[in-house]
Formats: sequence, structure tokens, C-alpha cells
Amino acid sequence: MPVKKENNGDILGKQMVVKDLLTYQEGAVVSRTLIDKKGGTVTIFSFDEGQGLSEHTAPFDAMVQIIEGEARITIEGQPYHIMEGEIIILPASKPHAVRAVTRFKMMLTMIRWEDHAPEPTGPPVP
Repeated sequence: MPVKKENNGDILGKQMVVKDLLTYQEGAVVSRTLIDKKGGTVTIFSFDEGQGLSEHTAPFDAMVQIIEGEARITIEGQPYHIMEGEIIILPASKPHAVRAVTRFKMMLTMIRWEDHAPEPTGPPVP
């Protein structure tokens, strides 16, 4: 199921309840990016029951915090049952997948670091 993105709007300097920033949509995964900077991103997701993200990799470590409900997160084939209030770190370049055990919401924090940038290819520039 493709991820639907919600409009972010102006949230800077506002007090908010994280789980209220995103709604559930039947049969869908919805995302809302709260911060998107050169140094990293903070994105919240809502997953309807049974929905998920297929196995994939990311070039940077990412922390998942479950803010409501329960999820099954698989890292290199190892399943983890993660519940509200718990976190798990997804290691860079390791295959992982996400599946909703119940409807759930999560916050994904990815920090980018320069020394992990791909090596330049081609001849050196003078």
C-alpha cells in the first residue's frame, strides 16, 4: 500500500500532542513530516491494522518510537513486537519491514551524518 502524505502546515513553536497530529485512514499508511533538514528528518506515521511497509533499507540509522498501538518490526529477518512507549533502532543499510499488529502510530527519527555520505565517483575535480 502506498504511503499517503498529509500537509504539514505551520507547527513551529506550537505545543502539540504527537498522536493527535495524524489520523488513521482505512486500509492505508499515512505519513506527516515534522522536520526535514540536511541533518535529518522526523516523520510520524499512522498504519491501519494489517498495513505495513515492505522490506527495504535506509542509508542511515533511524529510531522508531511507537506512540500508539502495536507493531511488528523485522530487522534482517528477526521480528520484534513493539508496543506503545517503546523504541527500536533500525540500523543503517540493514533490511527492515514494518507491519501493524493493531492500528498504530509511530515517530521515525533519522539522523544523517556526513562521514556516511557515498564516496564520490569519477575523476577528481581540480
